[in-house]
Amino acid sequence: MPRITPTLWFDTQGEDAAKFYVSVFPNSKITNVSYYGAAGPRPAGTVMTVDFVLDGQQYLVLNGGPQFTFNEAVSFTIDCADQEEVDHYWTKLSEGGEEGPCGWLKDKFGLSWQVVPVDLGKLMSGPDAERAQRTMAAMLGMKKIDVAALYAAADQK
Repeated sequence: MPRITPTLWFDTQGEDAAKFYVSVFPNSKITNVSYYGAAGPRPAGTVMTVDFVLDGQQYLVLNGGPQFTFNEAVSFTIDCADQEEVDHYWTKLSEGGEEGPCGWLKDKFGLSWQVVPVDLGKLMSGPDAERAQRTMAAMLGMKKIDVAALYAAADQK
């Protein structure tokens, strides 16, 4: 099967974004930077694309111009093992960005992320529909996810 690489369109901040993302996630690195030449369409010598890897997943950024911007229709989900990971990624990615509801945030480049505990799916599914609804109600009242509070709500009798 061919490899699928998410490509992120930036105006001019693609290299800064790639450097930021590889600083946040372990086992990450920039693998290539390419530049516009005389043929354009942007000034020769400016960064055109950056290839990078975030913990094994390959990405590409393109400095394509101001025509397109990010919105919440596309986001990246980080399945966190515990509250410590939730706190780490929430703090790093929301710095200079915007906190949203239910574990969503926009980073300083406008890209949307969902920072959630890996157990969220388990808490919101299964045979006990009331437990799932208590979890959902608790999550709807949060910005950054509080794992202990989700469990407390789920297990409330």
